[in-house]
Amino acid sequence: MKISSPAFAENSKIPKRYTCDGENTSPPLTVADVPEGAASLALIVDDPDAPGGNWVHWVVWRIDVGTREIKAGSLPAGAMQGVNSFGKNYYGGPCPPSGSHRYFFKLYALDRDLNLDPGATKTDLERAMKGHVVAEARTMGRYR
Repeated sequence: MKISSPAFAENSKIPKRYTCDGENTSPPLTVADVPEGAASLALIVDDPDAPGGNWVHWVVWRIDVGTREIKAGSLPAGAMQGVNSFGKNYYGGPCPPSGSHRYFFKLYALDRDLNLDPGATKTDLERAMKGHVVAEARTMGRYR
């Protein structure tokens, strides 16, 4: 399984548009090679370089396995969003207080749909995914 973005190459700069310095909208993402037997997809976007520890930017589940593109600033039909570290139920773009940070876009193929409350956090999603991940993919961008 693969995840990438036409907006930035692996390990390169995330364009300003997709950060708190720009439009603060989610970047476009491309999904490929979802394994047979997957029932749903989940997505976590986080920053392990944040001063207080891992900062969560986006938590999404119940993404249809047929999804091949997530358009900029949008959520796939039927998908659910959880609470990020900003305390919001939507994408919060890179906004590092200092220095260059890494932003990981992690995609998970699951063997079942997840029935989580919209107030679910990354921790809740990871707990619900435990034992149900059939494939993982990630891409990483940087912003300073």
